[in-house]
Amino acid sequence: MMLCVLALAATQSSPGQQPVAHLIAHDKQQLPEIQQLLAHGQLKEAEVKLNELSAQHPEPAGTERLLGTIHYQRNNFAAADAALGRAIDQDNNDLDAVQLRGVTLYRMGKAAEAIPLLERSNSAIAAANSDSTYVLAVCYMDVHRYEDARRIFAKQYKLAPSSAGAYLFLARMLLRRNYPMEAAQMAEKALLLDPRLPLAHLLLGQIALSKSEQDNAVIQLEAERKINPMDGEVYERLGDAYLRASRFEEAQQTLDCAVLLEPNATGPYILLGQVLLKREDPATALNYLLRAEKMDPGNHLTHVLLGQAYRAAGRKEDATREYKTAEAMQNSTVDQN
Repeated sequence: MMLCVLALAATQSSPGQQPVAHLIAHDKQQLPEIQQLLAHGQLKEAEVKLNELSAQHPEPAGTERLLGTIHYQRNNFAAADAALGRAIDQDNNDLDAVQLRGVTLYRMGKAAEAIPLLERSNSAIAAANSDSTYVLAVCYMDVHRYEDARRIFAKQYKLAPSSAGAYLFLARMLLRRNYPMEAAQMAEKALLLDPRLPLAHLLLGQIALSKSEQDNAVIQLEAERKINPMDGEVYERLGDAYLRASRFEEAQQTLDCAVLLEPNATGPYILLGQVLLKREDPATALNYLLRAEKMDPGNHLTHVLLGQAYRAAGRKEDATREYKTAEAMQNSTVDQN
């Protein structure tokens, strides 16, 4: 069964990793020698043999699908689409080829074209491949078929399709896909169905913060705190909102709560450092920022804030060191991109 989660990964598996073996599992009765090459990551050798087979008349069944699989693994999606299209022309019942072509089209940014293929393959084999189901739901979101996406997510996570939870789940997925306006609409619908649903106000608060709507963010996050008072992330986000609204005393009190609930999260410590710098207390700010730096020494912002705190405390050499560290991190990130 094809592992369509490959379609969602930011980096692809190297040729020697396990996914290729899964992608060809249904071909184990055909082309056994080539399957072994693919299973051991010998894509170049397998491709040579498959090209030889593709020149035969008739072409052995499964050849084009395996060629498409190789192209897919190499991120050569146009070639994969062509080969998989030929595989489907040869055998319209080859659902593995149908499914992988749907995923390939999705990776090419052609969600509308991918949907019919994924719908067809999912109706037969989705129970064994939840990753493919997720890809189909993402395609529905990308073409604004939100009810269909909600139905799939609800089924996958055993929620009633019209429940508040199903709407909130869709809202979270829409925000992940960078559809904040639609995400907010779905979260608001969830709250209409269940005004005390945890995490809905949190999501709306996060959206408000991303839009620099500090006052609205405070309203949403204070509402979430009343519903969900033991979640450290709520206090961290609310502290951030207070900070942006220049309500520094409330920000400090709220972030202290976040630290107590989530002592291993760096976010509250960094925010406390910012708040205390605003309150002209660099010595205390340093305590929190040094704790954050110890937990995550690779955080660029922490070093910038440490530089500010050292400078405010009159420690110029330490400030210079931190600024240089932050600059080196930033330059390294630029070089990597």
